[in-house]
Amino acid sequence: MTANRDDLFIDGRWIAPRSGEKVEVIEAATEKPLGKAALGSHADIDLAVDAARRALSGSWASYTAAERATVLDRIGAALKSRGRDTAALVSRENGMPISLSKGANGYAPALMFSYYAKLIRDYPTSEVRPSDFRGRSVVTRQPVGVVAAITPWNYPQGLAAMKLAPALAAGCTVVLKPSPETALDAFVFAEAALEAGLPAGVLNIVPGGRESGAHLVAHPGVDKVAFTGSTDAGRAIGELCGRLLRPVTLELGGKSAAIITESADLDDFARNLPEVSLANNGQTCHASTRILAPRNRYDDVVEMVTETVRSLTVGDPLDKATAIGPLVSAAQRDRVLAMIEDGRSAGYRITTGGGIPAAHTKGWFVEPTVFSGVDNSARIAQDEIFGPVLVIIGYADEDEAVRITNDSVYGLGGTVWTTDEQHGLDLAARVESGTVGVNYYALDMAAPFGGIKASGLGRELGPEGLTPYFTLKSVYLGTDGSRP
Repeated sequence: MTANRDDLFIDGRWIAPRSGEKVEVIEAATEKPLGKAALGSHADIDLAVDAARRALSGSWASYTAAERATVLDRIGAALKSRGRDTAALVSRENGMPISLSKGANGYAPALMFSYYAKLIRDYPTSEVRPSDFRGRSVVTRQPVGVVAAITPWNYPQGLAAMKLAPALAAGCTVVLKPSPETALDAFVFAEAALEAGLPAGVLNIVPGGRESGAHLVAHPGVDKVAFTGSTDAGRAIGELCGRLLRPVTLELGGKSAAIITESADLDDFARNLPEVSLANNGQTCHASTRILAPRNRYDDVVEMVTETVRSLTVGDPLDKATAIGPLVSAAQRDRVLAMIEDGRSAGYRITTGGGIPAAHTKGWFVEPTVFSGVDNSARIAQDEIFGPVLVIIGYADEDEAVRITNDSVYGLGGTVWTTDEQHGLDLAARVESGTVGVNYYALDMAAPFGGIKASGLGRELGPEGLTPYFTLKSVYLGTDGSRP
């Protein structure tokens, strides 16, 4: 079965791309064509931005917060009704196990729209502040304008919804540029927008590569950029937005650590390891891929992690029993294999995995792999691999564990494992990271998510994920209409 998307979604209509260019999306597990999707040129990006600018001052501008919330609820319902099919499509595109995809791509986006619909209904858009001098000021929150939303292939639906839902809730208009690898599923948002009655031009969808993304970021009609992707790409976008003085949110890479304390329940860690450290075949930015073990428990940790990883089912991502599916592309597989070879050549011990699984020579599979005896200075401990590869690092005491954890250019996620929750909170406070989990890790829709250092700028999710889509205006009122 193949699925084609021949048109782009611009100004509320399906239109053929100006260049006629299409990308062939390959199924990760079979290496067979899954379908073709239209790609946008610079001219298509221009059309989309122009449509978004017109919509910004059109009927959408007259919608109250309650009216926008109603539309968001309808979009959420439309996404939910398509959730099962969307989840399966994404699994075929990028190899995500269906057990994860049905939540991350099938239902979480719908919940995201419902969350921001509820939030915007009661969100204060203006307030009066008395002045300490004389008079008072009215502070209002207004939509920041046209948003360029650029999303990656690893969690295409969830990461897009993290931008679309708050942007639309705030009254912004959006041009979404999804990744070519997962261009097919992106148009589900267009179908939902049409079904929900979203005014034309409020949401525009133009898949494209790096050149299209760069053109969108630099476009004079764009007021804000929201990007999720690699740190290298984020630096380039951040540099450009800095020159343009354009607001930007950057959610970038990570190399998070799991600190296993002396008191940690290793069975509990083993149960949660697949979700915390190897979710989406390791193609997860916040995954705890550095596992830090106390010296007196090191051998036990190595044995536990090795046996847990070795037992994971590798196979068809559409099989609900699969824990590890293929990577998104041949290039990604080859990059991960090269990183494994780098660790092997450096002399670190592979306790399980290390290559392509014998039973899966078709598809871009990599065996889930564990390295032991790794020094934190090693490339495999410092670089984001973005595949099913874990490294186990020993530490003498918790001060050293914290130093190792923070010895990274990244600061996105991380976990602490202990039977003493307060001790876990105390350790988490010492970790240089935007998010930390104690005895588990999850993105909470009601709490801000994002990183520090090379992991990015700004936050998504929670009320904090809504504020970047507003701009503030202060209007001063004199006490009697006279000048102060």
